[in-house]
This record gives sequence, C-alpha cells and structure tokens, in this order.
Amino acid sequence: MLSLYIQGASLLHRCPAWVKMLVLCVGGTAVMFVTSPLALGITLLLVLCGYGLARVPLAQVWRMTRGVLIFALLVSGLQWIFASAVLAVLVGLRILVLVCAANLLTCTTTTTDLVSVVEKVASPLARFGVNPERIGIAVSLTLRFIPVLAEQGAKIREAQAARGVHSRTAYLVPLLVRTLRMADSVGEALEVRGV
Repeated sequence: MLSLYIQGASLLHRCPAWVKMLVLCVGGTAVMFVTSPLALGITLLLVLCGYGLARVPLAQVWRMTRGVLIFALLVSGLQWIFASAVLAVLVGLRILVLVCAANLLTCTTTTTDLVSVVEKVASPLARFGVNPERIGIAVSLTLRFIPVLAEQGAKIREAQAARGVHSRTAYLVPLLVRTLRMADSVGEALEVRGV
C-alpha cells in the first residue's frame, strides 16, 4: 500500500502512534485559539524542526508543503483584502502549522499504526452500532489515496505538457474521471469482501 510514511529510527518514529495523534489533536485545537503571529511562527518552526529530528529529506518536505503553501497564501490574501493583515497572517500560519504537523505524523507513523489507534478510539462507539473496523478502513483508504491521487495528477500534467495543453479544465476533468474509476473499483472490491 502506498503511504506517506518514511522509514526511520528517529525519536519521532519510535514514539507511540497514540501519543503523536494526541499531541496533534490537542496542539491542533490549541493553535486555533492562538492570536499571536509570533507564537504561531515559533510553533511552525518547532514543527519544521520535527522534520529535521525525523530526518525527513528537505526535498520531501518541500514536495509535501509547496501545495499547501500556495493554498495558505491564497487564503491569506483573501483575508487581507476582506478582513485585516493580522488576521491574514494568523490564518496562513494556522493552515501551515496544522498541515505540516499532520504531514509529520504521517511521515513518522505507519498506516497500520494509525488505523489501529483510530479503531481503538472508535471502539466505544460499537455500543451504538458503529463498526470501528469500517472507520479504520475509511482512514486507511483516505491515507492510501492521497499519494495515489497526487501520482495520477502528476501523470496527467506530464501527458498534457507533452501535448502543449495548459488548461485547468483539461487537467481537472481527466483527474476527476480517474478518481471516480478508482473509487468504483475500490468499492467493488470492498463489496466482494463483504465490507
């Protein structure tokens, strides 16, 4: 299965998955209440230091963050226009902190460990008829399809660049069609297995 996990033996790799998920949840919630750009900037630097501690290659960090950086700049620009400069900086930094921290979690934790923690957390919901294994499968499929969709998008861009096509519509339509086909095939496979 494809995942964002990068094999390693760092302190972050050895840390239990539930601890990392708890820190991400608590820290992600706390970030939403921080109103100081300086504090958010320091938090972002700490998250980026986590990549260094985990020995994630800089090229990999850049590949994971360049898309969210563009998104954060776009959202910040809109906040700057419609609200204020301070709010624009806060929103942009919050987006970067949250996404970079989530990426760090998936880089240092195997999909199996993540799914196992999600299933354990969801197990009390079994009393109400919720199947924890289904929630685990949903998380697993979501994590699996992130790199698969990125790979499909890169293939479409390469094919279109070879043909000299640079239209966003011409990019989105094939990506949507491929995504729907993959979802159909995964759905059929799950149905055959009785999930």
